[in-house]
Amino acid sequence: MPEQVIQPRIRGFIATNAHPGGCRQNTLSQIATTQARGVTDAGLNVLVVGASTGYGFSSRVAAAFGFNAKTLGVFFERPADGDRTASAGYYNSVAFHEAASKVGLYAKSINGDGFSDAVKAETLDTIQRDMGKIDVLVYSLAAPRRTHPKTGIVHSSVLKPLDEAYSSKTIDLSTGEVTVATMDPATGAEVADTIQVMGGEDFAIWVDALLQADLFAENARAVTYSYIGPALTHAIYYNGTIGQAKQHMEATTRHLDKRLQEAVGGNAYLSVNKAVVTQASAAIPVVPLYLSMLYPVMREAGTHEAPIDQMNRLFREHLAPGMTPTLDDEHRIRLDNLELTPPITNEINRRWEKIETANLSEYADFAGFRSEFRQLFGFEVEGVDYTKPTETDLPLK
Repeated sequence: MPEQVIQPRIRGFIATNAHPGGCRQNTLSQIATTQARGVTDAGLNVLVVGASTGYGFSSRVAAAFGFNAKTLGVFFERPADGDRTASAGYYNSVAFHEAASKVGLYAKSINGDGFSDAVKAETLDTIQRDMGKIDVLVYSLAAPRRTHPKTGIVHSSVLKPLDEAYSSKTIDLSTGEVTVATMDPATGAEVADTIQVMGGEDFAIWVDALLQADLFAENARAVTYSYIGPALTHAIYYNGTIGQAKQHMEATTRHLDKRLQEAVGGNAYLSVNKAVVTQASAAIPVVPLYLSMLYPVMREAGTHEAPIDQMNRLFREHLAPGMTPTLDDEHRIRLDNLELTPPITNEINRRWEKIETANLSEYADFAGFRSEFRQLFGFEVEGVDYTKPTETDLPLK
């Protein structure tokens, strides 16, 4: 395919294209951050379900380039098609494979619907053929909908409060205006559908499949991710439809922990991570404005962490061989501890009360948020010449 100059096509929280060079540079940056913290040859086999963007992708990088782990990634990403670029997650994975190959690391990927029985079967076959047994399962699958593998019903998640309508400040991603968003409460069916998509059922199916195939190593660990956040966001997040799904995931994880202990002497953990800029978080009313405040406040305090920093901390302090995770009273790993310190939350609350369109730049860094969002898709990445044509149809080797 002829090379082409790629300019971002972004509408609100939706990006319809991606830049392979920018995604490659992002990947190399995460690898460098990981290697700078030291590399241990731990002989780990790691399966990452949801391995192409966000915390899932950073988990794969942290495992491979921090512990020389063999990694198998499962994701559902779009390859290039004619003049249409591939998705950012696809380009991230291409760059990851190239980097792993250069240093002799095993890396394979399965591009398909991780909710499906077919992809699970293909994954089990690949593990049996190439890897042996899994030491760490990372479940970071995030999707707006799920086709149930048994019923064929398509469930779609919603971002809504419970019981009553909710209004709060938010920011218009197109204009940068601080406005008020009002959301109607979810119906019972919408809550149930959101739990079907984002709750713990599929995580449990993955764990069961690996156990039944005898593909968990002794003392294996399974980990999934969640978010709680400050009281400021609870009405739309932790006390809303997503929160109901996350609480289902928490209960499921505790059940899976007992199963893994009995079967292989292993454990299942839920890691509560800090808020970061993702395409999913940008779609949640209130959250983009909160993130526009959080990043500069945490940077001023010297405690800001990108996803790769969080995942390096998770693997090095909690999941590495011989490490005993530090858990809260609900059996959760708390990587959000720096975000929820009183000095940070108090400063965010102070700014939240005062912020409006006229003083947005004084109390928040919306330009920084918008740049971070575009970088997710390979745009506005330092060191990339966006005036040069680039090849978009890249093979996932």
